[in-house]
Amino acid sequence: MKDTKMPKIKREQLMSLEAYHKARPQMREQVIKMRKIRTVSLGEHLNLIFENEFLMQYQIQEMLRVEKTYTDEGIHDELDAYNPLIPDGSNFKATMMLEYPNEADRKIALGKMVGIEHKMFIEIEGQTRVYGIADEDLERSTADKTSAVHFIRFELTSDMKRALQAGAQMMVGCEHTEYPMHVEMLEPETLASLLTDLS
Repeated sequence: MKDTKMPKIKREQLMSLEAYHKARPQMREQVIKMRKIRTVSLGEHLNLIFENEFLMQYQIQEMLRVEKTYTDEGIHDELDAYNPLIPDGSNFKATMMLEYPNEADRKIALGKMVGIEHKMFIEIEGQTRVYGIADEDLERSTADKTSAVHFIRFELTSDMKRALQAGAQMMVGCEHTEYPMHVEMLEPETLASLLTDLS
């Protein structure tokens, strides 16, 4: 995803592999709690995980751990991959996941839901509906099926930000004809966490 502002996570903020090994259990516990708060479920099969800097730092540290990456080049590659998924103060950024436990059902559903990533929206109380911008610089769908994972940016106007900060509620939904679904009101702790993304 394009982001003209400076990167959020810098090289010097990352822990060494040794330090992360010690910090990982506690950090993982925090991440699980935060992801739960910042996940909005639309029905049984569609989840939006609203990302933030802490979640992305964990993801970077995990990738470096798994790949045993020590080099500056490898570390900067991970920073370049994950920094664009962090909200910049005037938007929300989410990982959208279509989840089906049965592989055959999943294949059928992804075939029916082509373009679903362009039908995701948020609507702040008293404001116009905002449709997500999906998979910037990436092509994750084909003419025959959508991907099970997409990256969505919801760009907010100043009025929308002010409305949220003044206590407005927010609807999250999907307008795809094969999966029309929305959540009218977010849980208070979810909304409170999302407000920390705004500057």
